[in-house]
Amino acid sequence: MPDPAQLECFDNPDPGRDYVIEHVADEFTSVCPVTGHPDFGTVTVRFVADARCVELKSLKLYLQTFRNEGIFYEAVTNRIADDLSAAMSPRWLVVRTDWKGRGGIRSTITVTVGDAPTEERRA
Repeated sequence: MPDPAQLECFDNPDPGRDYVIEHVADEFTSVCPVTGHPDFGTVTVRFVADARCVELKSLKLYLQTFRNEGIFYEAVTNRIADDLSAAMSPRWLVVRTDWKGRGGIRSTITVTVGDAPTEERRA
């Protein structure tokens, strides 16, 4: 079971500035709770930090704990967003999961927390 306590954070080196940080994990795996088959996807995390940023090794290890977890795409995406939001308290956070096709259907799930910075609203 994923443990949000694994997510370590460090002090934002420039908390007075809104800047977008993006981390991409393109080898994410979990298990379909219906079929038991593996699901493969890419997790993209974009955020504007407030006081804290997530440390990459801890993020990688946290994401790897989903490997044997029977969980739907929507639940994975919301869980990651909730856990990162609790760990960092970012000003803005987007978690997007892009799933490999199964049965000819690809899925993308996006969860947004907070208000997008001005630059992101124009994009």
